[in-house]
Amino acid sequence: MDIITVYYIVMYVFVFLFGICIGSFLNVCIYRLPINESLTKKNSHCMTCGTPIRKRDLIPIVSWCCLRGKCHACGARISPRYTVVEALNGVLYLVVFMLNDIVSPVRLLHAALVSLMFSALIVVFFMDWDTQLINLYVVLFIAIVAIPEMLFCERATGVDIRSHIIGAFVVSIPLLILSKASHEKAMGMGDVYLMAAGGLFLGIQGVLIAMLIALLSGSVCGIIIKYATSSSKFAFGPYLSIGIAIAALWGGQLGDLYMRLTGLEEILNESAEMAMLLM
Repeated sequence: MDIITVYYIVMYVFVFLFGICIGSFLNVCIYRLPINESLTKKNSHCMTCGTPIRKRDLIPIVSWCCLRGKCHACGARISPRYTVVEALNGVLYLVVFMLNDIVSPVRLLHAALVSLMFSALIVVFFMDWDTQLINLYVVLFIAIVAIPEMLFCERATGVDIRSHIIGAFVVSIPLLILSKASHEKAMGMGDVYLMAAGGLFLGIQGVLIAMLIALLSGSVCGIIIKYATSSSKFAFGPYLSIGIAIAALWGGQLGDLYMRLTGLEEILNESAEMAMLLM
């Protein structure tokens, strides 16, 4: 086994373990942000009896399995979603780093920034699913992470600064108009801010792909929810989060595939050739 292989294995193991540890903190964010509870000052505790959770019971994934999903003090059931969030964050971190050449410093930085955005998207997904609210601090975090992505990762993504800046407005402005016209009944302002931050991170093509995926997945799930609950009201943030995540991983490939399937690639190539001839 050569040194490069060892490097990749060690890096992937570290990334996954680091991801599930961050996932444990995301659970705190998902629960406490909607009720304006401090993320750091209050120790983790059982939601039923209030007993502080022992340090040995804070090991991501492992502790829940050892406790068999029950509080050590009162025996109350602990939701498996805590473990799902931890595992999901770890797996997403691993996927991001496996899809990037982490020997390259630029690709490594890009992978780290995408991973941080994914953690924020997980918080958005579950928090909006539970409360139909999107925390603006989480969205602001995505926008902050987008700044180094915009400034330093063009070589890794092929997306220039202009595309990042336009991407912040190309979807969010139409959503803003829809939100204001419907008095936030058709679209909440949280969704608008999320797509502005997501567009700043992804660029034009990425955010358009993200919106398309969100519309398709949201429409299908909305029909299912309406059939199951007889209610047409549902959170759109989770589907926007899915769209942004998929676009961040495979936006370029999906965009190229769409261009080929619709014939736009050929049209653009012919237009470029004509423009060259006229020049």
